[in-house]
Amino acid sequence: MDPNLRNLKDFLTLYNRITELCFDRCVDNFNGRVLSNTENICVNHCVNKFARFNQAMMKVYVEVQTQLNQKRLKELEEQQKLLDQQSLQLPISTTQISAPLSTDQKITENLQA
Repeated sequence: MDPNLRNLKDFLTLYNRITELCFDRCVDNFNGRVLSNTENICVNHCVNKFARFNQAMMKVYVEVQTQLNQKRLKELEEQQKLLDQQSLQLPISTTQISAPLSTDQKITENLQA
């Protein structure tokens, strides 16, 4: 999915949740088209509270995710270093490859006899 489209979808989902949550908590009177002063204050507090909470959560998420990414990168670098060391320490020679083949050939010859 396109990252911009995903960001828009996430924003709209969050906006709809905030709208529904604050409406349910704050709007009591359906007799008029305009919010009362009390309802208006309640909605403003609700939205501000949710925005501050969301901002704090995102800050913690970014910090934790950064730490996890750094740890994972370090682990991958260590694994690659070990693989590089192993490949340098264990060169494959032609005698190592041919030895098992000659043993297999002897077994086959003995079975045929």
